[in-house]
Amino acid sequence: MQIDSIVDSAFGKARFVRFDTPHVPRLEGGRLRIPEALLRELSREAFRRVSFYFRETHLAALASVLSDRDASGNDRFVASALLRNAVVASRGELPLCQDTGTATVAGWKSEGCFSGSDEAAAIAEGARAAYGTYHLRSSQVGASSFFDEFDTKTNLPAQVHLEAVPDGSNGPEYRLLFVAKGGGSANKTAFFQMTKALLEPDKFEAFLKEKIASLGTAACPPYRLAVVVGGTSAEENLRVLKLATTEILDGASAEPAASDGAIYRDSYWEGRIMEIARGCGLGAQFGGVALALDARVVRLSRHAASCPVSIGVSCSAHRNMLAKIDSSGAYLEALVEKPAEYLESRGVRLEADGPGGAEIDLDRPMAEIRAALSSLPVGSRVTLSGRLLVARDAAHLKWHNLLKAGLPLPGYLALHPIIYAGPADTPPGRVIGSFGPTTAQRMDEYADELMSRGASLVTLAKGNRGPALVKACAAYGGFYLGTIGGAAALIADENILESEVVDYPELGMEAVRLIRVKDLAAFVVADDKGNELYGRLAGRK
Repeated sequence: MQIDSIVDSAFGKARFVRFDTPHVPRLEGGRLRIPEALLRELSREAFRRVSFYFRETHLAALASVLSDRDASGNDRFVASALLRNAVVASRGELPLCQDTGTATVAGWKSEGCFSGSDEAAAIAEGARAAYGTYHLRSSQVGASSFFDEFDTKTNLPAQVHLEAVPDGSNGPEYRLLFVAKGGGSANKTAFFQMTKALLEPDKFEAFLKEKIASLGTAACPPYRLAVVVGGTSAEENLRVLKLATTEILDGASAEPAASDGAIYRDSYWEGRIMEIARGCGLGAQFGGVALALDARVVRLSRHAASCPVSIGVSCSAHRNMLAKIDSSGAYLEALVEKPAEYLESRGVRLEADGPGGAEIDLDRPMAEIRAALSSLPVGSRVTLSGRLLVARDAAHLKWHNLLKAGLPLPGYLALHPIIYAGPADTPPGRVIGSFGPTTAQRMDEYADELMSRGASLVTLAKGNRGPALVKACAAYGGFYLGTIGGAAALIADENILESEVVDYPELGMEAVRLIRVKDLAAFVVADDKGNELYGRLAGRK
């Protein structure tokens, strides 16, 4: 099968709802004129909806973890929190994830469509309007010099890729795929220039085991996993990978074909990937079997001298939707706008899990906080209440530069634990916008220089850390705690009571904040004795 025909199949099977707008397409001489304003408004509305609602397939996949007999208690705890997060987000105030993502659009424009305008620019402008209106986060930074950057404050540039295709049997049609792709899951895309030697069952399976284990939990599992083997170039391989993670290629044939340019999904290797993911022990963030909800393995043709291979994920904030424009109007894929009713109708009951594990008072002196954590083995669940500093990459770089210049660190660093996070914009009447942890490992480079000076001794984020952090914790009596990634609306709604900016306001969402939390669930991942949870789960300790 060719990709265009698979995309046709996906649009044919999707359920759409009409998008009402005064800017309507019109047939002129057998061609479909599409107003520039329609593209702009459709993009704006698509990015609004995809930021607050999930597809039915994703809700069903998350709910399946709750009924999985092999799932661990932590698997179910995370899946339940993610489903409750979907319910909170569906109210339309707090987006599903604080990282509302890079605005990415793929389009298939049939030859009979025209607009007379810069269509990519109109689509990007719609994305800008959505991010500026619905309290989504501006995550894009521009380069003011080779090393210096600035917040664009619009979440632009967007990534827009449009291609021409023939008219179908139903006449001219414009088809669009909207994706809000967070940095954490995008960072887990890996590409490998391999050789034909990989194309043996034992070698390919060993390759998969290594790469799946290396994904870790930093990109907010449970994942929608995809692997692509082959392709006429590295760029084509990665393009297909991104499409595969959105479900749009699910209609690909399950059997190889002799025709040129064949693409197919291999059900055997999809099953093996799921077995590998279940067996790696990482689970849905804190140990178990639910690292992945499903898998897609796509096989492409290749140059005989090249064997490109890629692996990627769509995280638990699986934000993708379709839209189309034809002679009858504009349409958006139907997402689940009332997830509580949807889940209840299928017998899924969501109840808040009360405080669990040791209660840690974050307003006590740092020495007492560390003493309380020191009595707990890694993997222990804790409940946090009190004040936390909020900081991530940009603030850590500023502290690093202070030390390089021989200047002291801010006094607040020794007083409070730090959660690595960058919240979404704050809606009116809210304490804070959607708020979830950032990938922890990005701050490992700063661990020793801060902890050796009595700062950053207790940190909180998501995912695994590297050896440098574990070593620093053992050397200086530090701790790293993990909290649920992907539950940003829920955390903002239920756990954060106060928030104020205390330093570097010019950094926007990366400014240093002081927040007060109540009953925030976390797990001890690395302790002051050199123990580390994920290494233990993977059998390294």
